[in-house]
Amino acid sequence: MPQGSSHRPHRVVLLVDENSNPFEMSCAIEIFGLRRPELGRELYDFRLCAVALRTRMRDGFFTLTGVAGPEAAEDADTLIVPNRPDTGTPRSPRVLDVVRRAHARGARLVGFCSGAFTLAEAGLLRGRRAACHWMWAESFRARFPEVRLEPDVLFVDDGDILTSSGSASALDLGLHLVRRDHGAEVANHVSRRLVFAAHRDGGQRQFVERPVPEVRDASLAPLLQWAQERIGEPLTVADLAARARVSPATLHRRFRAQLGTTPLAWLSAERVALACRLIERGEERLEVVAARSGLGTAANLRQRLRRATGLSPSAYRRRFGAGGGEALVP
Repeated sequence: MPQGSSHRPHRVVLLVDENSNPFEMSCAIEIFGLRRPELGRELYDFRLCAVALRTRMRDGFFTLTGVAGPEAAEDADTLIVPNRPDTGTPRSPRVLDVVRRAHARGARLVGFCSGAFTLAEAGLLRGRRAACHWMWAESFRARFPEVRLEPDVLFVDDGDILTSSGSASALDLGLHLVRRDHGAEVANHVSRRLVFAAHRDGGQRQFVERPVPEVRDASLAPLLQWAQERIGEPLTVADLAARARVSPATLHRRFRAQLGTTPLAWLSAERVALACRLIERGEERLEVVAARSGLGTAANLRQRLRRATGLSPSAYRRRFGAGGGEALVP
């Protein structure tokens, strides 16, 4: 992952094009552009830029002016590429040139929603994995058969190029980037400010098949709060169902409908997140981290952490831990 220099925070630049979606732009501003003085440091240096002096946003809702020109992308560590609903219209050659230049010098590229079309048009997704909104999956495959489209996920992290599916999954991918750059503790803080889940395991298939449940289930919020307060205990799906006073099958349906995941996957994700926070706060004993997070054994912790972050516990500590590069004690 490209890093900012030691003298400034990681620089994120959002490139806006004609008919760009305001929602994803707002998601980027909220996650990367807002100052968070309570953290005691600046996470990102965020800028907007455009190739034109006046950029008409989607459906003419408003015209964007007063932002930097495309030269602002020249020193971006992360460049968020334009997305827009008219996916059949070719992107501006100037926009594609900015994107290609950023990739050539090693910048990380991010495409929200239909932003995958921009990256594919720039020729940067050949043979690589990508996500886009389910509405455009078939047209994307037809135009870019060389891209390995993953239609049922919220986002794809393919190293230096990351893409998300629908509009709201811009928040999922944005929080994933914060977690990748600054660790779980900071990502959880940002998610709390957003009042948005720090990690959703579900894919977008749920939205394709049934956008709104036929019968609205009771909110899971009280159950989730109860479970989070006991996440280090040996909770099972049966325990959650008993607490909610429903059958495990009903609980499974409610989790799928409201969270897009299963109760077991949610428990695992919460435990891994707690393990990450414990490591970040300086706990060096692997067995203690495993026990306190409810993951049980050091072996299970290693497996779950690597699956979730791509890092071993020691590598995670070197990157995000308060104590620097010491190895965790097995």
